[in-house]
Order: sequence, then C-alpha cells, then structure tokens
Amino acid sequence: MGDLKALFNLDGKVAVVTGGGQGIGATIATALAAHGAAVVICGRRRETLEQTAEAIRAASGTAHVLPADVCSDDEVSRAREWLVHEFGGIDVLVNNAGIDPHYGSIEKTSMQDWNEILAVNLTGVFRCCRELGGLMLSRGSGSIVNVSSIGGHIGLKRQVPYCASKGGVEQLTKALAHDWAERGVRVNAIAYGFIATQLTAGMLSHEYIAPRLLAHIPMGRFGRLDEVAGAAVFLASQASSYVTGHSLLVDGGWTAT
Repeated sequence: MGDLKALFNLDGKVAVVTGGGQGIGATIATALAAHGAAVVICGRRRETLEQTAEAIRAASGTAHVLPADVCSDDEVSRAREWLVHEFGGIDVLVNNAGIDPHYGSIEKTSMQDWNEILAVNLTGVFRCCRELGGLMLSRGSGSIVNVSSIGGHIGLKRQVPYCASKGGVEQLTKALAHDWAERGVRVNAIAYGFIATQLTAGMLSHEYIAPRLLAHIPMGRFGRLDEVAGAAVFLASQASSYVTGHSLLVDGGWTAT
C-alpha cells in the first residue's frame, strides 16, 4: 500500500490561495504550507497578506505575497506572469476569494448588490481558473479547489445573490472537471456550512439566530476553520487523486437532513 502519510505530502508543490489574507483563506494557506507547499497568498490588502505570510514563515513554512484583485483582468494576468516567472507554473489553486455583504429579500436587492457578489464569487473564480489554473495544463497535472458553500446546494433565506453565485461555482466545478480531466487537472469544490470566524462571530453567538441555525445541524455545533482547511489539504493532495468534479460538504450534516 506504500506510505499512506505521503498521500498528503505537498513538498515541492506551489499552491495559490486567493482571499488568503484572513479567515478561512488564511487557515487553508497555513495548512497547505504545514504539509510542505510553497504557498502564494493572493488578495487585495497587502497588510493582511503579509501578516498571514509572516505567521506561516514563523512556523517554518514557505509563503509569498501576491496582491491581486480577482475582479481585475489586468491584475490576474500580472499574477499569472509573476507565477510563471518565479515558479514556471503552479500545482494547486484554491479559489477562496468571496464576499457576502448583502442580506435581504430580492425586492430589496439592487443591481449593484447582485453584480458585486457575482463579480467576486463567480466571475472571479472563472477568471482565476482560466488564467491561473490554466498554467497546470502544460504540466499535465494539478488540483483546483473552488471554495463554495451550502448555499450552492440549498436555498438560504434572503441570500439570493450569494446562493446564485455559489450555485454557479458548483456547476463551473463540474463542467471544468469534465473539460480538464483528460489533461491531468482535477477540479473540486468545498461547500462549507456555518463556520466560526471573526466575521460570523456576532451571528453565531446571537441569542435568537444561533439556536435556529443549530437546529439544522445534526452535529449540534458550528464548524471550525481547521475543518475546512483539512478538506482543502485532502483535495489538493494525492490523497484525492481519483476525485474530480466533486463538492465536499463540510457542514456538520446540514444538507443530509
């Protein structure tokens, strides 16, 4: 059977994580580096990128900072050029950059709200798959991990733009997996549920909202950052070498009910 631990070894791999400066993205980047990858952290705010990179280096990992906005053709193209110049290509792409700034019924959803969410959550993933993920084709190997949500599988109240964007990510993942499977590139998604982060702290501790959410979760608790990161390491590594076109639900059983 060989060395089963080696299945999760990412030594010598270059992994790009968008939206990697904080929260789930930072934890994924840290986990990939802990398993040996040279991690390139992308995002719009250099300050948060540098903080995460410094923490990874302090733990003896390898991290590089690459400021880029996934909504910009020019910035993603420059990121592609930099990656080719520095590494000759990449092995792993985690499309984590995403936003969820709007909570309200569709009649209170402006076109600006809709366009902003779709631009980051769906078009940004498409752009990075095409430009950065496309670097894997010449090598004939690689893994793309698109960070989705349970909102791509079920409807969430007052979250029409967000659910539409994540539903698009789910279908993009499946279609691209078909297109690139014979070229050696795997494409999967992580669909997470309610994860305890700084951004969700208020909601997940709310005396009214939290119990109503927990009532949907068979495991009876909210998820941890490392539980999403563990899924990312699995999908990035050879441990998932026969997995493509799959959406791994990290939701405590929400969608199983």
